[in-house]
Order: sequence, then structure tokens, then C-alpha cells
Amino acid sequence: MDSATVNASHLRAFIERIERLEEEKRTIADDIKEVYAEAKGNGFDAKIMRKIVSIRRQDNEKRKEEETILDLYLNALGMIE
Repeated sequence: MDSATVNASHLRAFIERIERLEEEKRTIADDIKEVYAEAKGNGFDAKIMRKIVSIRRQDNEKRKEEETILDLYLNALGMIE
């Protein structure tokens, strides 16, 4: 494919769609930051909340498996009483 065979208007449309989506992504990221800041202002720990959001995204079986292995390792290191 050379520059003579590139459909400029089609390419421009894709680029502009990507740019709009990137802007929406930045806006959503800012909104999420604001929610965490509001939660922190109400006494919640934002770091722990991020961890909970991450955990809730995981498949239950995968999460349980990871927790079991984590407990095993922590126990082996004497970090669990």
C-alpha cells in the first residue's frame, strides 16, 4: 500500500474517532479521580477502594485461587498468625 492507495477521508475518520474516544477516556479518568477524592474526603481509604474495585473485576474462582496461594505464601513466611 502506498500513499496513492490510501483513502485519506477514511483514514481521517478513524483518526478522529480515536481522538474523540481518547478525550472521553481522559474525561472518565478525571471523573473517577473525583469520586475517589470525594470518598477520601468522607474518610474512606482510596487505595483500599481501588483494590476492592480490582478484586470485584476478577472471576470468583480465579480470585479464590489467588487468595489461597497468597495465604499459603504469607503463612510460609510467618506473616499470618
